Amino acid sequence: MSFSSDVKEELSKINTYNKKNLVEAEILGYLLSINAKKSGEYVEFITENEFNIERLYKLLFNLKIDYEPNTRRKVLVAKIKEKDLKLFKREETITDEEELKALVRGAFLGSGSVNDPNKKYHLEILFEDEEKAKFIQNIIKSFNINIKLLKSNNTIYLKEGEEISKFLALIGAVKSVLSFEEIRVLRETRNNVNRLVNCETANLNKIASASAKQIEDIKFIKKMKKYDSLPDYLIEIAEARIENPEISLKELGEILETPIGKSGVNHRLKKIQEIADELRKGN
Repeated sequence: MSFSSDVKEELSKINTYNKKNLVEAEILGYLLSINAKKSGEYVEFITENEFNIERLYKLLFNLKIDYEPNTRRKVLVAKIKEKDLKLFKREETITDEEELKALVRGAFLGSGSVNDPNKKYHLEILFEDEEKAKFIQNIIKSFNINIKLLKSNNTIYLKEGEEISKFLALIGAVKSVLSFEEIRVLRETRNNVNRLVNCETANLNKIASASAKQIEDIKFIKKMKKYDSLPDYLIEIAEARIENPEISLKELGEILETPIGKSGVNHRLKKIQEIADELRKGN
């Protein structure tokens, strides 16, 4: 199964059936999602996820609301008479924190999904119109989760790992939060290691490139038979560089008979470069 299905399986097992207000709020979340469609005197909830539909069946049964279960090809359907759902037209009256969480849980079960965190961080819930999307968005934001709205297709979404983790905790997916966080920590640790390796590789490439140019200058000075006339301090740094082409300027300064700092090494090698450039001009 996908990570999204694992989350929905966990949510489908949450036992809130003895609390009528939470059951009503969660069903309302289902009805606000894009998968709830009006068809004549009925409202049909259509999904491919068995955990979505099983949860909805149990919620409706708990309130003694009749529904017709159905299967159309590969989709599962709950068909409910619209007149039986009028008691749920009470969005603005829901203010209790637990009811709001149940409402959001229903909306996510209704038309939400979350990507495998091993691949990318992305969670979204789809709605039929912008008003419903904004309604659920504002509820989620009230719990300090910065969920965004994509108006072009009435979708609210999260792309930050920490925000997704907070959302899953909000709707009661505790085991999924632990799994998500374990993957997130490993992924971010791996990313940090990769960044360090890339940085180190870039530094090594920079050292190698600079070293090659410095050695080229030294060899050119030797070719022009001007090497032996260099001051002792330049010959010392030139010999150190030729013998240690892979080390940094700082390390180069540390192996001299009288150690010097990075700026001192840089100054000497710059002097060698200037001499080589002058010789090239006259050649």
